Amino acid sequence: MAVNAWALTRFMGAPASLGLKLLGIGTATSAFLGAHVTASIGGADMPVVITSLNSASGWALCAEGFMLQSSLLTTVGALIGFSGAILTQDMCVSMNRGIVSVLLGGAPKKKKSAGDAAVKEYDPHTEVGVGALAQRMADAKSVVIVPGYGLAVAGAQYAIADICAKLSANGCKVRFAIHPVAGRMPGQLNVLLAEAGVPYDVVLEMDEINDDLPETDVVLVIGASDTVNSDAEDDADSAIAGMPVIRVWTAKQVVVLKRSMGSVSYAGIDNPVFYNENTDILLGDAKASCDALQSALAEAL
Repeated sequence: MAVNAWALTRFMGAPASLGLKLLGIGTATSAFLGAHVTASIGGADMPVVITSLNSASGWALCAEGFMLQSSLLTTVGALIGFSGAILTQDMCVSMNRGIVSVLLGGAPKKKKSAGDAAVKEYDPHTEVGVGALAQRMADAKSVVIVPGYGLAVAGAQYAIADICAKLSANGCKVRFAIHPVAGRMPGQLNVLLAEAGVPYDVVLEMDEINDDLPETDVVLVIGASDTVNSDAEDDADSAIAGMPVIRVWTAKQVVVLKRSMGSVSYAGIDNPVFYNENTDILLGDAKASCDALQSALAEAL
């Protein structure tokens, strides 16, 4: 970064022959810096990196507008740069992270090591079958579905959309709760649900749904962990302490679709919600589980 800044200052007043060399130095150091910074980012921070790169592209366009004396490019670049910067700040707040620590600090340093998290004692988890879950959802008056990156990886959005449609036709109030950093990029799950035909008015943000969860009969969590982890509020030493989360544990019943028990989240920690008395686990691939639930629900309704 220092070499890049030096090349820039020399470039401003250098003759053409030296200017080309300085431009080459700036290009090489920029490429190295971009690759180095991006490669060292932890998986959970990737949404923040995407928004910051989006902002950087806007500032590059703005600079190009100045160079070409184009007011259109300058204005559009400034709009992209500012909007990306604002979105990056919002994402950092949602992740309980600082932009400097994300871009220059690499993966977040956990207040507790993964080993410390592994020795925390929880009550044994309870599992539920597809048939029992289908009947439970068929009897519910209100259902909230919390999708995560696991849903996106499995490609289960179409099955979930059909489940939503079946429950709604049965008179159940079905809504989706989307965390700001759910998935690998901002809006990823919103796009997937829209692609599957889920009505936009039932897809709610975290702040819009949290207060309604205590009155919700069933919350279905699909492939999410950190974004529904109660340790963010209850454990000051947790790696995600202070991070805003969807309070699924306050609902009457919680069912988590999870590939296997024992795996840790992006933050490298377990989730105590999975072991609560009002939580059941449906193990298996999210796509296979949702397809089976779709068929079982058709029989239960």
